[in-house]
Amino acid sequence: MKNNLEELRKLKKISQEELAEILEVSRQTISSLEKGRYNPSILLACKIARFFNKPIEDIFIYEEK
Repeated sequence: MKNNLEELRKLKKISQEELAEILEVSRQTISSLEKGRYNPSILLACKIARFFNKPIEDIFIYEEK
């Protein structure tokens, strides 16, 4: 699943570590999300969307293969 998490994070001028702390996950989780190696749980996707004040669909882009 594609996402624009890295761009949103950089616009807020926060590090992966800071975002991880806010979301109560590891920095490695944020890194994996940004690289598309990991898809978030619904709970984590909701937390991310709430933090950035955006709909989930504006952050995570589902593409059928």
